[in-house]
Amino acid sequence: MPTESAGCLLLFGATGDLAQRMLLPSLYGLDADGLLPPGLRIVATGRRSDDDAGFRASTAAALERFVPAENLHADHKARFLSRFSYVAADVSSSADFGRLAHAVGAAERGLAIFLSTAPSLFGATIAGLAGAGLAGPGVRLALEKPLGTDLASSRAINDAVAAVFPEQRTFRIDHYLGKETVQNLLVLRFGNAMFEPLWNSTRIQHVQITVAETVGLEGRTGFYDGAGALRDMVQNHMLQLLSLVAMEPPAQFGAAAVRDEKVKVLRSLRPIGRAEASACSVIGQYGAGAVAGSPVPAYADELGSGSTTETFVALKAHIDNWRWKGVPFYLRTGKRLPVRQSEIFIRFKGVPHSIFASRGAPVQPNKLVIRLQPQENIRLLMMAKQPGLSREGLRLREMPLDLGMPNAFSDARRRIAYERLIVDLLEGDPTLFVRRDEVEAQWEWIDAIRDGWAAVGMTPKPYAAGTWGPSAAIALTERDGVSWHE
Repeated sequence: MPTESAGCLLLFGATGDLAQRMLLPSLYGLDADGLLPPGLRIVATGRRSDDDAGFRASTAAALERFVPAENLHADHKARFLSRFSYVAADVSSSADFGRLAHAVGAAERGLAIFLSTAPSLFGATIAGLAGAGLAGPGVRLALEKPLGTDLASSRAINDAVAAVFPEQRTFRIDHYLGKETVQNLLVLRFGNAMFEPLWNSTRIQHVQITVAETVGLEGRTGFYDGAGALRDMVQNHMLQLLSLVAMEPPAQFGAAAVRDEKVKVLRSLRPIGRAEASACSVIGQYGAGAVAGSPVPAYADELGSGSTTETFVALKAHIDNWRWKGVPFYLRTGKRLPVRQSEIFIRFKGVPHSIFASRGAPVQPNKLVIRLQPQENIRLLMMAKQPGLSREGLRLREMPLDLGMPNAFSDARRRIAYERLIVDLLEGDPTLFVRRDEVEAQWEWIDAIRDGWAAVGMTPKPYAAGTWGPSAAIALTERDGVSWHE
């Protein structure tokens, strides 16, 4: 595996939306902070006809739009833009790959490739890279999702990649793994002695993972209607979060150790198949409603036609291993929900006996809330005595202990998740990337759910935009005496 930092970054899809909003601002932030190798060259490529000067101008415009003004400095920007050259390329053209190879130069000096294109172009792109001599031992490849639409198509993509790039030089991206609070989850669990003894079925009653979006299709009509919420969000982001919450302590913070433990969790997920689909899953599709006080159309109206694609999914999952036996994991995600919010909610079991009950003071179970967005935060809810005297007895109150990331680390700039991943790609550290067996274990579980939906004829239940999904999602947890954390 390459260990030296790459001398060149080849950025496919450089004129696309992801690059403009996330990748180019991330690269700028790293450069401004001195975290890019001094001599790193960036070769950008896309189908748009352009030259170096034109691409640098469009990149400057993207930085003006997506980088906070207080972080954008003329001297940093000029230095950053000077790293770029641009090559217009059609991935079906061997001549274009020859021009890319000429722009990159000697790949053995260390080349990192960031492939942000449609999955249908992966095969042609990888073949073109190999034919142009851009796939040798000094080259590592990062792949942006989606990696297939089911297990079979994912394996086909992985096989095409593996024919040219061995696993140790393949970096599959899930940008959630670059988020500060996701990485802090590992530190919270394995860097603090107080939590690990409680992190099991003996002390935890249930876990909730919510990824809520207020937006609708946002120009992703073709992709989203062919994917739906289960494949767009659960298969990747949410199952990665679940695996980090549930994994056993790795022997060290290294790629093999961390990913070995994650894949054990994914393989321990109890299948939700034909017999369980109706009882353990709910799907919905948003109708017209209001989000943030503004009216929004129904999904079918945004799409322009009727559809059976789910824009909301809620699941009740179980991990059948020693640590988590009997602990339900409730997952939900959807579009046009009331708030934009991603969080992990852990409800501990109550004390075995309350000594305060006879004094009229109810005790609530402790709760841990790990908020990923919009503001990263870790909050532990604990019981405390309310100050004062009363003849009515003790008064207890649930009090939060907050680790507000922006406040606790106010001297540190809030980073885009891709910044962490780009640094690790350039330096060849795969710890926060997803291994092939992880991806395929995720797809195996997802495919069984989709097969169950088809077998029992499940169709999305309607819900009004601006609400928390169909009422059946509430019933999914209420049957167990659990309410969603909102």
